[in-house]
Amino acid sequence: MAERRAFAQKISRTVAAEVRKQISGQYSGSPQLLKNLNIVGNISHHTTVPLTEAVDPVDLEDYLITHPLAVDSGPLRDLIEFPPDDIEVVYSPRDCRTLVSAVPEESEMDPHVRDCIRSYTEDWAIVIRKYHKLGTGFNPNTLDKQKERQKGLPKQVFESDEAPDGNNYQDDQDDLKRRSMSIDDTPRGSWACSIFDLKNSLPDALLPNLLDRTPNEEIDRQNDDQRKSNRHKELFALHPSPDEEEPIERLSVPDVPKEHFGQRLLVKCLSLKFEIEIEPIFASLALYDVKEKKKISENFYFDLNSEQMKGLLRPHVPPAAITTLARSAIFSITYPSQDVFLVIKLEKVLQQGDIGECAEPYMIFKEADATKNKEKLEKLKSQADQFCQRLGKYRMPFAWTAIHLMNIVSSAGSLERDSTEVEISTGERKGSWSERRNSSIVGRRSLERTTSGDDACNLTSFRPATLTVTNFFKQEGDRLSDEDLYKFLADMRRPSSVLRRLRPITAQLKIDISPAPENPHYCLTPELLQVKLYPDSRVRPTREILEFPARDVYVPNTTYRNLLYIYPQSLNFANRQGSARNITVKVQFMYGEDPSNAMPVPLPGMKWVDNHKGVFNVEVVAASSVHTQDPYLDKFFALVNALDEHMFPVRIGDMRIMENNLENELKNSISALNTSQLEPVVRFLHLLLDKLILLVVRPPVIAGQIVNLGQASFEAMASIINRLHKNLEGNHDQHGRNSLLASYIYYVFRLPNTYPNSSSPGPGGLGGSVHYATMARSAVRPASLNLNRSRSLSNSNPDISGTPTSPDDEVRSIIGSKAMDRSCNRMSSHTETSSFLQTLTGRLPTKKLFHEELALQWVVCSGSVRESALQQAWFFFELMVKSMVHHLYFNDKLDAPRKSRFPERFMDDIAALVSTIASDIVSRFQKDTEMVERLNTSLAFFLNDLLSVMDRGFVFSLIKSCYKQVSSKLYSLPNPSVLVSLRLDFLRIICSHEHYVTLNLPCSLLTPPASPSPSVSSATSQSSGFSTNVQDQKIANMFELSVPFRQQHYLAGLVLTELAVILDPDAEGLFGLHKKVINMVHNLLSSHDSDPRYSDPQIKARVAMLYLPLIGIIMETVPQLYDFTETHNQRGRPICIAPDDYESESGSMISQTVAMAIAGTSVPQLTRPGSFLLTSTSGRQHTTFSAESSRSLLICLLWVLKNADETVLQKWFTDLSVLQLNRLLDLLYLCVSCFEYKGKKVFERMNSLTFKKSKDMRAKLEEAILGSIGARQEMVRRSRGQLERSPSGSAFGSQENLRWRKDMTHWRQNTEKLDKSRAEIEHEALIDGNLATEANLIILDTLEIVVQTVSVTESKESILGGVLKVLLHSMACNQSAVYLQHCFATQRALVSKFPELLFEEETEQCADLCLRLLRHCSSSISTIRSHASASLYLLMRQNFEIGNNFARVKMQVTMSLSSLVGTSQNFNEEFLRRSLKTILTYAEEDLELRETTFPDQVQDLVFNLHMILSDTVKMKEHQEDPEMLIDLMYRIAKGYQTSPDLRLTWLQNMAGKHSERSNHAEAAQCLVHSAALVAEYLSMLEDRKYLPVGCVTFQNISSNVLEESAVSDDVVSPDEEGICSGKYFTESGLVGLLEQAAASFSMAGMYEAVNEVYKVLIPVHEANRDAKKLSTIHGKLQEAFSKIVHQDGKRMFGTYFRVGFYGTKFGDLDEQEFVYKEPAITKLAEISHRLEGFYGERFGEDVVEVIKDSNPVDKCKLDPNKAYIQITYVEPYFDTYEMKDRITYFDKNYNLRRFMYCTPFTLDGRAHGELHEQFKRKTILTTSHAFPYIKTRVNVTHKEEIILTPIEVAIEDMQKKTQELAFATHQDPADPKMLQMVLQGSVGTTVNQGPLEVAQVFLSEIPSDPKLFRHHNKLRLCFKDFTKRCEDALRKNKSLIGPDQKEYQRELERNYHRLKEALQPLINRKIPQLYKALLPVTCHRDSFSRMSLRKMDL
Repeated sequence: MAERRAFAQKISRTVAAEVRKQISGQYSGSPQLLKNLNIVGNISHHTTVPLTEAVDPVDLEDYLITHPLAVDSGPLRDLIEFPPDDIEVVYSPRDCRTLVSAVPEESEMDPHVRDCIRSYTEDWAIVIRKYHKLGTGFNPNTLDKQKERQKGLPKQVFESDEAPDGNNYQDDQDDLKRRSMSIDDTPRGSWACSIFDLKNSLPDALLPNLLDRTPNEEIDRQNDDQRKSNRHKELFALHPSPDEEEPIERLSVPDVPKEHFGQRLLVKCLSLKFEIEIEPIFASLALYDVKEKKKISENFYFDLNSEQMKGLLRPHVPPAAITTLARSAIFSITYPSQDVFLVIKLEKVLQQGDIGECAEPYMIFKEADATKNKEKLEKLKSQADQFCQRLGKYRMPFAWTAIHLMNIVSSAGSLERDSTEVEISTGERKGSWSERRNSSIVGRRSLERTTSGDDACNLTSFRPATLTVTNFFKQEGDRLSDEDLYKFLADMRRPSSVLRRLRPITAQLKIDISPAPENPHYCLTPELLQVKLYPDSRVRPTREILEFPARDVYVPNTTYRNLLYIYPQSLNFANRQGSARNITVKVQFMYGEDPSNAMPVPLPGMKWVDNHKGVFNVEVVAASSVHTQDPYLDKFFALVNALDEHMFPVRIGDMRIMENNLENELKNSISALNTSQLEPVVRFLHLLLDKLILLVVRPPVIAGQIVNLGQASFEAMASIINRLHKNLEGNHDQHGRNSLLASYIYYVFRLPNTYPNSSSPGPGGLGGSVHYATMARSAVRPASLNLNRSRSLSNSNPDISGTPTSPDDEVRSIIGSKAMDRSCNRMSSHTETSSFLQTLTGRLPTKKLFHEELALQWVVCSGSVRESALQQAWFFFELMVKSMVHHLYFNDKLDAPRKSRFPERFMDDIAALVSTIASDIVSRFQKDTEMVERLNTSLAFFLNDLLSVMDRGFVFSLIKSCYKQVSSKLYSLPNPSVLVSLRLDFLRIICSHEHYVTLNLPCSLLTPPASPSPSVSSATSQSSGFSTNVQDQKIANMFELSVPFRQQHYLAGLVLTELAVILDPDAEGLFGLHKKVINMVHNLLSSHDSDPRYSDPQIKARVAMLYLPLIGIIMETVPQLYDFTETHNQRGRPICIAPDDYESESGSMISQTVAMAIAGTSVPQLTRPGSFLLTSTSGRQHTTFSAESSRSLLICLLWVLKNADETVLQKWFTDLSVLQLNRLLDLLYLCVSCFEYKGKKVFERMNSLTFKKSKDMRAKLEEAILGSIGARQEMVRRSRGQLERSPSGSAFGSQENLRWRKDMTHWRQNTEKLDKSRAEIEHEALIDGNLATEANLIILDTLEIVVQTVSVTESKESILGGVLKVLLHSMACNQSAVYLQHCFATQRALVSKFPELLFEEETEQCADLCLRLLRHCSSSISTIRSHASASLYLLMRQNFEIGNNFARVKMQVTMSLSSLVGTSQNFNEEFLRRSLKTILTYAEEDLELRETTFPDQVQDLVFNLHMILSDTVKMKEHQEDPEMLIDLMYRIAKGYQTSPDLRLTWLQNMAGKHSERSNHAEAAQCLVHSAALVAEYLSMLEDRKYLPVGCVTFQNISSNVLEESAVSDDVVSPDEEGICSGKYFTESGLVGLLEQAAASFSMAGMYEAVNEVYKVLIPVHEANRDAKKLSTIHGKLQEAFSKIVHQDGKRMFGTYFRVGFYGTKFGDLDEQEFVYKEPAITKLAEISHRLEGFYGERFGEDVVEVIKDSNPVDKCKLDPNKAYIQITYVEPYFDTYEMKDRITYFDKNYNLRRFMYCTPFTLDGRAHGELHEQFKRKTILTTSHAFPYIKTRVNVTHKEEIILTPIEVAIEDMQKKTQELAFATHQDPADPKMLQMVLQGSVGTTVNQGPLEVAQVFLSEIPSDPKLFRHHNKLRLCFKDFTKRCEDALRKNKSLIGPDQKEYQRELERNYHRLKEALQPLINRKIPQLYKALLPVTCHRDSFSRMSLRKMDL
């Protein structure tokens, strides 16, 4: 097995054997790491079980009996057993909406009606798991409760959040800016003033007792106490929960079944007014749906007549009941759509004549003309009066109108007028109704399967509107039917409505329409019952109008409703001969001839028939919750009731069913339930299921035979449930549970009574409804009735007393006792039943228990029945569990021992059931994915429930059997992740049990279960909870997934095993599940963390014990964890700031990593820089976890470390090998980075970044390819990480000065809401600060335990370096003041315990420590400062005491300070000065060392540091002026010529500054200088042939390097203590510097220099035989040279300017001249603008002036109060002899020391003049160093001038022109535009001062002055050359042009010939003197004459 050890993977076999040997050596006696999936037994007494298999669980019930805990009470006791009140059965009365119940009061009732009423009135029977809310499903971490838990957190102080104090700081800054900018030539101010400053500053508070010699143990104890006080108890309250959807284990409590309402609309009728008021008018409202052609509400009649009008009818109308006076109504609309209209119909008292005639007056009279028509109106009124007297009883149709409802709702306020001219005035809105109701009432969520066009129809949230309807249509006598109405309504929606053309009746009806409020007052139901909150019955009511839904509504009935609506539809005498007048129709129910008899059952659709033609139609609508209106259901209920009542034969409609036929009919009717309509099935669902369950439990006795209907009922239930599932999809929760069924089980289902109509001597007279109560209880305890009642009510309603008022209720909600007293039975006819049965069959009917029967039926069923049961397994599982609980409750077994609660055969059935279902899951998960997921969760919830009621050991064995099936299948699967994912869901649900901790036996000891250990009782000594038993067992067992651990902590074992297996890097194909399994563990721990039951620390330690192996598992994953430390690169700047940033760098290419992932190789794992992992582990390539998963894992680790018992941890650490301890330290190191505080500014910035919800598609793609979401970011970054290291920012400590900003990939809260309020940001920062502090304190605690381990074992000192490393890393991160105090205390203790650790072994760490301490000595927070300075002082003191000399610390502190000062942006010297003063104070007060040299040495050091500080002050001034800043750093570095370490530090600082500004060439030079410096000292130290000999070797790279030579050996000798001790003064340091230099040269594009650098490096690597490095180098060289080739002609380096400063304002810059190197293609204007702007800001804009010309400046002419800058463009200048070496572009731009610029002038002072008077001055500047140098500006040291006479100027010009022509002609490829431009300038006639003019001025006559002969001749030859070039150019142009340019070419040629002719005479005239003189003197070797000679040969 050993081959699979962690560290020996993928190493070639030969080595593997040795590695194994070595590792097994380390392992001996230490715990296994979890890697080997098959744990090799070093545990002798257990067989081993591989992690992929489940172990046998411990028998929990037995275990608890055999291992009693000696604690009688107290919190530990509660960990051992479930609480006694764990499960409660509660009967809670259901709410009734109305004041009085709707149930009829008759005594004799039909059994079906009685059942219905019982079903609508009995209490809800609820089983409550009292602690359920403490399970992980309701983990407060995932809810908003997190906020509550975070109240009262202290604000942590972080330096990064504290701005420097106040404004005074800024003022100082400005003041410094204005002061003169002098730098003294020495980098030192005067000692005296500096010391004076220091002596006068104030120290920080000294730490008390710091200098006492306290024993280490005492110090540890004090530190420990302080660290442990005021800690935050709940770690997870500070940690955001991982991003999950609804947690899978959360089962929501279903909604209470209640009456269905659609969306409710309140309509208030305010007024109805006509133009004339002559008679009463009656109105009604109803809703119609045009599309469904259906009336969808009953009519609402309202009366808006005035009292006077009502008076006309008094004789006919009885006084009105208050219920009829309603003027407002609430309509309910289940399916709102665009087709719903509110139709208003008006009627009036019957009168003679046609409707049209009756309506005429309303149409012609206008209110305005009332006085005109007074008489006519009077007449009409008297007519109306007569009609009212005579026919007041009768009504006639009059007019109608309709309102399109959706128009009102959707555009309340802006409605286009439709034909009815509805006006909506928003002004009249009634505020009181504007409460919004939530939209859940719309069809109870599910019912909204409306058509797609209806999306906008939401009636719950529109603005209330007041409508004024002004036009009514008169009714047409022959078009009164509903069919006609639908046509009209459909027509109304068309724009060209026929109705618009009709003449309207004008009137004014005002109504208000608004969403109905939640609980309106004064409301009546359709039965006219008062709804609750009816404070005064005299108030005008609001009517609820019954809805006739347009389509089926699927909601079970819960209230009694039995209404019949009768609507006379039509009466038609049209086809009768003769007149039919004055016929009235009366509708009446009759059940006899006498008028007092009324018919019981109405006949729907009655017709009168006359001549076989219909005369009279009536429509009957039944709204009933009693009548099913479905033949199949009716038959079923009738048969079942007949059985109950034992009444035969059974009459159903026309059928008579005899008893002998009953069994058959019953079975048929059960199976026929499937064919019934779905709506009635749903409406009568509760009753139907109750009856089916009753048939299962109480098989009926038919004809003396017991008929077993269990199977039939089971099938019927299964099919009904599946029908609901399929048809009501909107109704499911996340687990696919239909909400109607879930609420049936939760509220309605109860165990039916198994004895028919038994009666008993119960209190009061009890009716036969008894057997619907609950279930028979043994006859022994009738007295307990009242007692029971009070118990069951205690939870639901404390107001109800023990004895309820109505005995009927009592029986319903309690248990019927067996034989009830018959004497008080109201239904005497049934009294004899039970005895009658007894005589009939000789035995009582068998009593069955529902859960047993159900399990049995399910196990034996097969085929389609089994399939449908599986589809809805959850339903049967939940029924079974509720039945089991009720059974235990009624038999008082809820307290019985679990083993005796259920019979053996039931347990067998359950086991068989679970086993078959598990095999279904395993065999079908690929085909029926969705079904299997549901089945899997159902099974898990079932087992979870069973843990609450059954033998828990038995349930564990069920879990094991499921596991077994899964794991046997897993072995054969190619891709196991789907199945493993199902298993994770399964496990997570089981582990969400509220008593999960108890189930894991947290108090058990890991002894082999076979022999209960005798030492158990002693283990209860409560001192540490663990103290005694620790010795009794091998501690390792507690920390490993050993068999005993997995057996006794069964569920925790399963969870951790899953984690170990899935995170194992060898696990094939499981990495997609990382997040899932980590979330499971995270969820468990965070829920324990917040659980009030475990708040006591002692108990938390017990809980943490269940997770100890987690530490080992996470240690195993170290190489795979996301590397949080990489976010800091060496300069301490994060490589990536926001997820979008990497876009810009990688362009649109697929990133390297993704490409590799596609290719199927895993991502290269870069081991953490400086991590102390074994190298062998990095050889294995791992998939890396995402940042989010890693963060979750690490917080879990910290939780365990925080809460576990320290003694146990320490014992375990003692057993670990050095290697493993280092791994642990590595983990802690990672934790420090992971939980580092981000800082307020980051939260603010994150807020402003406005995160995009979908980052971008490419990101998504990458995530998909890389297989784990969130990993994309770090992978992309890792693949580029290597390139992005900027050159190291300091001499040591790669994370120095962390002005970090963490990459924010894993802070995902922002994706939802973009802008957070200020307070939210503050809150986030507060939480993050507390999390960072707590996490780091836990790490500190753990480090302390590790250190103690070392102290105890006296070995393993080697890991102390690791401890120190973690400590230092944590100091380097952004930490709170609280943490730092403890951190420094620990660090002081560590140094005092192991002084030689720092000063002899970990010297580099010592340097790091100095840097960190100094960094904190300059903190703005005084407590941090006082701790840091105390630590620093003690460090020096310790160093002194070890060797009476503290050169090392001195040196390192000085270097650290230099490094800090050089790189830190926000360094405050004031604070540091205080700390220095504090250190001085300690030295003065240190009595013990007063006599030694120590105090003087300290003083010496402090003054030296202070000097460096003064330099900083200056650097502060020049922070904005990069050149000045670099100059200053340059001088400081120069000042350290004698101290190589410090000079190196400052060169590094400069390199860093240059890189920041992208001056790569300069950065490279700094690095080369550093390397040269190192080489000098190395060559002194040791003589190695292959190493460079010192500076000389570097000459080729730069001529400036020689200044690094250590001038003479006496300057400094490198072997002195503390000199050259930095990490760079080694061979590898040198190599590192050179490699960085090469990289910088390469970035600067100076590839030739790269080659030179590598020339120095190659010999070193060759000597070391390092082929890998050599191959890399040659690769880089190849790149460099190929770039030189490719970029030929396209390379650009710098642009140079001469800058002169004039004016006293510039301080020591006055009259200085520099050459500035600027980036390539910088224009003069740019640099001029930059400098002018910069100095303008410094001195004031009006003070600074730029001198525009480049003439020499005369100081006397300048204004003394101004500052002048002169800027001139200069070019590199080379002598002729130099040109032969400087061939390439690079040659001409490297190692430059001379520059030239030209100034034109004339003798009279003007700049420009005529040709013959134009002179030119060439100025050549020489700089002190060659460019590029370690600065970008170099002083000018030498200046020379050359003056050119006019003719020389002319010669230069002509040479330049000729060159241009030649270039344009020979350019390849040719550029015609350029060529023509040059030609035009050469031969064009009009060119001013062109060639011709030059020739005429200078060549027209031979000069008189012989000195000028030479020049004359040279110019003449130039012209000769020039004409020749013109000709070539013309020829070339001819070959390039197209036909369109022919003419242009001819013109050019003509011009050329003219020019040539004009020049001819001038060119040919030679100066005879010249030539005569020359001929004899052939030996003259002057270069000039040589040229002339050659020319003469022509």
